[in-house]
Amino acid sequence: MKLIFVYNADSGSIDTLIDIGHKAISPQTYQCNLCSLTFGLVSEHKQWKKFREESDTEMEFLHRDEFESKYDRKFDYPVILKQNEPEDDLKVTISQAELSKIQTLDELILKVDQLK
Repeated sequence: MKLIFVYNADSGSIDTLIDIGHKAISPQTYQCNLCSLTFGLVSEHKQWKKFREESDTEMEFLHRDEFESKYDRKFDYPVILKQNEPEDDLKVTISQAELSKIQTLDELILKVDQLK
């Protein structure tokens, strides 16, 4: 089983700088709650990094453009998907709407832990 985390942001240096600026200037209108919960302005939160490194669950993290290129699928982002076997279809486990309601990193970790 693999969990696929897809950020509502594109990859690349310019996109990263735009995201950092948006988070710093207007965090309340930033469109990626998954990004906000797991990353500060420039680096991954230590608690999240520890959680994912110690987890027995395989996790893949992709930006929106990377995901669509690799899987040729589109969802409402951010989203957390589940894939039981490499050939299985992707299943939404935590939707954009659900992610937008999560207020803390502890809450996200608890929800992700329950997916196992």
